[in-house]
Amino acid sequence: MGSTETNILLETGTNELEILEFIISGNSYGINVAKITELMQVQEVQEMPLAHPFVEGVFQPRDEVYTIIDLARYLGLGISENPDKDIFIISNFNQMNIAFHVHAVESIYRISWQDIEKPDSIIYGGQEGVVTGIAKVDDRIISILDFEKITFDISPETGIDLSEVKTYEGVDRENTPLVVAEDSALLRKMLSEALHTSGYMNLTILNNGEEAWDYLNRLKDENPSSIISKAACLITDIEMPKMDGHRLTKLVKTDPVLKDIPVIIFSSLIDENMEKKGLEVGADAQLSKPEIGSLVDVVDVIVHKII
Repeated sequence: MGSTETNILLETGTNELEILEFIISGNSYGINVAKITELMQVQEVQEMPLAHPFVEGVFQPRDEVYTIIDLARYLGLGISENPDKDIFIISNFNQMNIAFHVHAVESIYRISWQDIEKPDSIIYGGQEGVVTGIAKVDDRIISILDFEKITFDISPETGIDLSEVKTYEGVDRENTPLVVAEDSALLRKMLSEALHTSGYMNLTILNNGEEAWDYLNRLKDENPSSIISKAACLITDIEMPKMDGHRLTKLVKTDPVLKDIPVIIFSSLIDENMEKKGLEVGADAQLSKPEIGSLVDVVDVIVHKII
């Protein structure tokens, strides 16, 4: 197979995404194409002493060293029937170089976030699961995996580091109303803890962009002349079922009342290409998820220019 570069172009703010369907032990899973750098046929891996049991080792296809995560082992599934034909999904998110070992790849599908359902909490006993969304394509169900959770489970230091959060005297954070849109329960908890630690106590945290959009419209209907006093800043992820962060940002910034709300995109996907997309829809700032200290700094600057 060699190397296959991904070069999928999507118009920004349409609430669509491209997912790559891949196979592990006969089961269909999906990954957002925006996370993929390239696909490579499985290669020889350098094992690392005392590595995590889900980590196969490392390899260096060119100038970068990639950590290999065996998704079949992580998911508790069987081994490949044709291991020589397995695929590495090369990815870069949260400022990490990771290759996910899968058994086969199928096709790329363009779908709407509106058609992606969040798994019922009963599946995981009320806990946050590894499947972040379920999409139906033709006659198959594709489970979209939460790759941030996978890497966090293996290496917790890849998550938000609360020690980065700074506090400053003289800044009234306690009463500043922030709205957060984030579909991951793990990230919602981390963001809440981090913002509370920094002094931001007035938080409204929603599960996806659609909920955030509905909430902002309720505020607008109640009192359109004082919207900033109810929502001084919107912090949003990009990847979310029902409505993604780019669509949410575009809707906010094209609304005659809501457009004055500053929007910060806080996502694992932030790179040069995503920054351009964020600018196209009017984001005021864009940060990668590990940068929680920088997020608080940016909120301070943006909010206190307004209130």
